[in-house]
Amino acid sequence: MRPVKHRRQPHSPVRQGVIDYTYVLIGSAFVALAFNLFLLPNQVASGGVSGISILMNYTIGLEPAYVQWAFNIPLFLLGVWLLGGLKYGIKTLIGTSFLPLVVLLTKDLPPATLDPLLGAIFGGMGVGLGLGIVFRARASTGGTDLAAQIVHKYTGLSVGMCVFMIDGLIVMSAAFLFGIEYALYALIALFVTGKTIDLVQIGVGYAKVALIISNQQEEVRKGILQDIDRGVTKLVGYGGYTNQERPVLMCVVGQSEVTKLKQIVQSIDPQAFVIVTSATEVLGEGFKRA
Repeated sequence: MRPVKHRRQPHSPVRQGVIDYTYVLIGSAFVALAFNLFLLPNQVASGGVSGISILMNYTIGLEPAYVQWAFNIPLFLLGVWLLGGLKYGIKTLIGTSFLPLVVLLTKDLPPATLDPLLGAIFGGMGVGLGLGIVFRARASTGGTDLAAQIVHKYTGLSVGMCVFMIDGLIVMSAAFLFGIEYALYALIALFVTGKTIDLVQIGVGYAKVALIISNQQEEVRKGILQDIDRGVTKLVGYGGYTNQERPVLMCVVGQSEVTKLKQIVQSIDPQAFVIVTSATEVLGEGFKRA
């Protein structure tokens, strides 16, 4: 008999709200710090309203924080209309207002580096980390990352890819002002940002999916349940050559459990056919919750 596991109860609405707003503030701060420490001092206009503010700062001397506030207002109103109404709007309003505020308060911090390549890489990582945290709260910091969520909602493209496509248009403008080399640095930052966003939202693929075809599938099933304490799903399959029914066992395990799983299967049926592949994200009992 399998031991009874304690199910984690979902957060109360108040607690979940506190968590979401905390994510928005922390994520916005990460974006602002990456902007001031890496992107702005190296003229890496990696798209978005922040990229526009860099262009305007270096061409006509406008304070980046004020430019970000000015551009974010209409995009914020659009987000309230298309992305969930007032509840979405309140969280996004906080992100939209707080990010430029942190940019303004930390504008005198010394640059972390004056190497444009390092600025692009680490600035992109910082922005992606911050945006990924904010997106997990189902919110936005305004700007084109909000536009990216709109595109994501109606097209199904990943948020990272949407950010890359929309902000790429702004990078092209940077090429005319700073030169093609700085536009290439901006593209590097955009790529790193998109990948980091997806990493924060989806994870690093720590889980593995095993598909097992065995003539002793019942013994294998019991071995997995008893020795690893992971659930097993029996799928209906048919042999391509014999056209006979061949049950397929599917099991999701952590990376540290893969070796033990293979040992169990091999000890029961050395002739078993086993496929192990990575799972990008797993939600449910025994793994993380949404």
